[in-house]
Parts: sequence; C-alpha cells; structure tokens
Amino acid sequence: MKLSVIIVNYNVRYFLEQCLLSVRAACKELEMVYGPDASEVIVIDNQSVDGSVAMLNEKFKEVITIANHENTGFSKANNQGIRISKGEYVLLLNPDTLVQTDTFLKTVKFMDENPQAGGLGVKMVDGKGNFLPESKRGLPTPEVAFYKIFGLAALFPNSKRFGKYHLTFLDKNKNHEVEILAGAFMLMRKSALDKVGLLDEDFFMYGEDIDLSYRIILGGFKNYYFSETQIIHYKGESTKKSSVNYVFVFYNAMIIFAKKHFSTQNAALLSILIRLAIYLRAGIAIANRFLKKISSPLLDFLMLYAAMRLLTHYWEVNHKSMEGVTYPPLFLYVFLPGYILIWLSGLRFYGAYDAKRSIVNPILKGILSSTAFILVVYSLLNEDFRFSRALIVFGALISFLVLVTIRILARIISKRTINLEADSAKKTIIVADEKEYERIKNLISQTSIQNNVLGRINPDPGETGKDCLGSTQKLADLTSVYKTDEIIFSSKNLAVSDIISFMTDINQPRIEYKIAPPESVFIIGSNSVNTQGELYLLEMNTIEKSANRRNKRLFDIAVSIILLIFSPLLVFANKKPLNFIANIFQVLVGKKSWVGFSNKYDLHLKLPKIKPGILSSADLIESENFDVNTYVNLDLLYAKNYSVDEDLQILLKNLNKLDKKA
Repeated sequence: MKLSVIIVNYNVRYFLEQCLLSVRAACKELEMVYGPDASEVIVIDNQSVDGSVAMLNEKFKEVITIANHENTGFSKANNQGIRISKGEYVLLLNPDTLVQTDTFLKTVKFMDENPQAGGLGVKMVDGKGNFLPESKRGLPTPEVAFYKIFGLAALFPNSKRFGKYHLTFLDKNKNHEVEILAGAFMLMRKSALDKVGLLDEDFFMYGEDIDLSYRIILGGFKNYYFSETQIIHYKGESTKKSSVNYVFVFYNAMIIFAKKHFSTQNAALLSILIRLAIYLRAGIAIANRFLKKISSPLLDFLMLYAAMRLLTHYWEVNHKSMEGVTYPPLFLYVFLPGYILIWLSGLRFYGAYDAKRSIVNPILKGILSSTAFILVVYSLLNEDFRFSRALIVFGALISFLVLVTIRILARIISKRTINLEADSAKKTIIVADEKEYERIKNLISQTSIQNNVLGRINPDPGETGKDCLGSTQKLADLTSVYKTDEIIFSSKNLAVSDIISFMTDINQPRIEYKIAPPESVFIIGSNSVNTQGELYLLEMNTIEKSANRRNKRLFDIAVSIILLIFSPLLVFANKKPLNFIANIFQVLVGKKSWVGFSNKYDLHLKLPKIKPGILSSADLIESENFDVNTYVNLDLLYAKNYSVDEDLQILLKNLNKLDKKA
C-alpha cells in the first residue's frame, strides 16, 4: 500500500464530509496508477457530539473509523492512526481542507523520486483563494521568533534574514527544501517515522508539527515544500487566531518546543520573547475587540452631542423666553449626555448596531421609544430639573436625522450606493449544471439567510438552459458585470483544482466563495471553522444571532419584573425563597439568565457564550437519568435553534425550581 491518509476530527462534521469527498476522488486517481489497494483513509474522532461518527458510518463505509470516548488531543489521535496504518507514506490531513484530484498522485511521485525526502507540505490557499504563508516555514529559533514577534518579518518579507519564519523570500510557485511542515497537510515517509518516532504527545494542540518536522531533519531526512498541487485550508484553528485563548495555547506550545530542542540559554531567551509576545498579542486582541464594539456608538455620541450643543445655543439666542438666560452646566454636561445615552440605548435595543440591518427602521423605533421614556421621566422630575421639553422633542428629531445621515454617508463611501434598507440580500451566482443549480437554490431558500440568486454559470461551455448567465470562461467578467457578492461552486460539477483556479483568477476580496457538496444539506464557505456564519444549514436560528441575544435579554428582564411583582405568591412555591429572590435580581442585572446550558459534562464543547442559567435546556424534559450525550445534544439543539417560546415553556414548567443556583 502506497498511502495512508489520517484525519483527526472534533465537531466539524460538515467540513469533514466535504474533505472526505475530495479525498475519495484523489484516492481514485492514485489507485489508477498504483493499483486498487494503493490507499486507505483513517478517521479518528475525538468524541464529537455533532453526529460525525454517524455520518462516517452512513456515507463513507470505506473509511476506517476510530471513535474515541474522550478528546485525546491532536497528537495522541494521530498516533493512533499512524500505528495501524499500512502505507509506505503517511499523510496527516486536517478535516477543514479540500485536496485536488491530483494531489496524492503528484506528492507520492515526488517522494518516490526523492528518497532523501522524509516529509512534504503543499501550497495551501484559504477560502478566498489567498495563499497561506504557513505553507512553508523555517525553524522558530530565538532570532527568527524575535523578527516575527516584533514585526520585522512583515516589514521585510523578501529579506533572507528577517523573512525566515514563513520563508517569504522563497518563490511560492516553486518547490523548495524547507525546515517546518504545516500540520494541516504533512506527508511523511513511514520509514522516517519509524526512525525518529511519532508525534510528541506532550503537545495537546499546536507545536507538534514543528517538533516532528525538526526531528525528521535531525534523523537525516529532508523536508520539502511542493508547489505543483494546492489545497484549500479553511484555517481551521480550534480557537481563533485573534483570540486571547489562541495566543496562550500557541505560544505555550512554542515554549515546550524550545525547552525540548534548544540549549538552556536559548530556550530561556525564547521563553522570554514568547511571554512578551503573549502579553503583547493578548493586549492587542482585547483592545481591538473593545475598539470595534465602541467605535460606532462613540462616533454617534460625539456627533449627537455636537448637534445638541448647537441646538441649545440656537434655542438660547432665538427663543423669546430665553432672553438673557443660558442653560446651566448641569444641563450641558449631565442631562444632555444622559439624553444621548438613552437614545443610543434605544438604538442598541432595536438592533441599529447589528450588521446588515436597515437604516431607518431601527433608528426610528429606537429614538421614538427612548424619547417617550425620557419624557415620562422628565414629567416626574422636580421643577428645578425640567430644563426644556421642547429641546428633548427637537433633539430627538435632529438626532434621528444626524444618525440616518451618518449611515447613508458610510454606505456611499463603502459601496457607492444609497440604500435605506438592509444590506440584506447578497447577489449570488451559482456555478452548476441545471439540476444542481435547482438543488442549491432550493437549499438556500430554506435558510434564514437572505440571498438574491442572480442565476447560474454553466460548467460546460456549450450548455444553456434555465437562468443561464454564461459559461465559466466568462466567470470573472460576469461577476464584475453583475456586481456579485457571492459565488457558490457545485463540487459535483467542478473539480477542486478548477474551483481554486477560479477563486485565484477572480481575485476580488469583496466576493465570498462557497462550495456545495453533492447530496448534502449544507454549503461551506467559511474562512475558518470557527466562523460558521458562512456555513449554510437548513433551518438554523442560532443563539449567537444579535436579534436572538437581544430577545433573550428582553425575555429575562420582563420575566424578572413579573416574578418580582408576584414574588409574595411564588416564594411559597420554591423551597429556598432567598435563593429565588436573589436569582431575580441577578438576572435583572445581567449576571444570570433564566435559561442556559446544562453544563453537566466535562468536555471541550464549543458552545456560544451565554449567561449561566437558573434552568437549562434539559429542564424541558422530566428525567433525572440523562447520560452525558443527551445533555450535550440538548445543549447543542438549544444553541442552534433558539426561540423565546422554548425559554417560556421551560420556565412555566419549572416555576417551583427558580431557587436553583446557576
């Protein structure tokens, strides 16, 4: 047997399915040259709870599946596969990749022709066709790490001295001898692994590819970057690279590597550099996240405050009742900012800061409701603090006009168009034959994502038919003519190599690319397995949506107020009245939610971050004998298909359990 393909999966079922479809095609190409038993595919599942194993058993019966009962980590799971593999070559492949049909054949031939080669990596592109620099890397010595951490590598990419981390001075379109291979695609000679050993299991995640690549070189072999085939890699980190968690996990893996392979002095130096990088990157990540959240409201606040000061000055000068009178500092520096903060809170409540929302409706609703609130409070104030009801009303009108104007100008600058409604419908083109086009179009129509499907592009230049816009030969021109936002490729009609070529040739950053596997109910197009907003699934209404988070918070507040009013009656229904009252106030201030996840398991399950719940998704069903998988599935279902109605059902069914501790 020539090749053993080993894939470790953890809760990325849809990426795994698409990956295996491409692997199946590449294995067939290999078998045409080396015989019917030239390859095997081994998938190790690290206790996924998303139905991955069931999918494997149903759709990929030829795959050898190992279902672990715990998440053993990347290294241990891969070693499980390597130990039972039979191939002359072993390929460690990420599930969030797509290989070309010729990838296995070309890389195996290269290894056959170069017996000194112990390992090989290939050219990788992301979900938009952009080259991924981690396709070729150098050894992260203290010097190399210093240049990378402090930005010199980015400033001087063509320098052989500063560009060693990603070997940016080497031509990405030529084959090169390199030091480090990327764990997303590591093709290795089995005899080399027998000599240098398997993956170091001290590395739970990250760093194990660097360690093994270096040991292959120490064992007398060479590593190569192979440019004559390429794969799509959706940059599938288990934690986002911009997240603080990723920074700590990745750089701590580098510390383990340094202590293992470098001298004590160099390891200590690298550890210091890495710890500096951790604090630097973590600080940047936190600051960036904070600035993104406050930038738009802060701009609105400043613009509204300036507008209100101008209105106040105009009122003082031109209103007869104000002759010789000016507004006191209390009004200018306390009440005016207070009015504006209430107006902005109204905007936030009605979704004006959500992405891809219409301009007028949320602003109008937010201003009207918050103005009504201000006027009610105003009427209850002492006469000394009632400065001007007219200023509030006219201020609300001016605020509405200012906020709408800001957003119109922003859209004109970014898209050169005036559109008062939502940026809702993406202009989508589907590259597929007529049958696949209808299937994909129907799939999109059943999701909550709004798309304006313009038509289809024929994979076959001579074909015509329903909604045909042209052939793939004119794809780049057609996307420009129709101002396309999104292109969906049918992998049934197009090879992965063709899809990559189209993405690279079009080279439009604003265009999103997605791939629809045959006979599946999903379309993948995320640049990362963590941003599955780009992943189309039937009937998905995730709790991560801004509208759902807002509705959940509104539900919590409304229920808390009602429970507080009826607490004299409800305290007797709960065994611990003080806990019940405490829970009401904790939900009101946002520390808890009435309904949350059960969390009755010790798994690294990637669920959305929500407040701890007094009750849980499991409280809808009367049972105390659930196993771990049941709790997990109930939580996943609650996260993926959230509704306020379900929260209400859970609450009404458990009025006597509102004294529980979250």
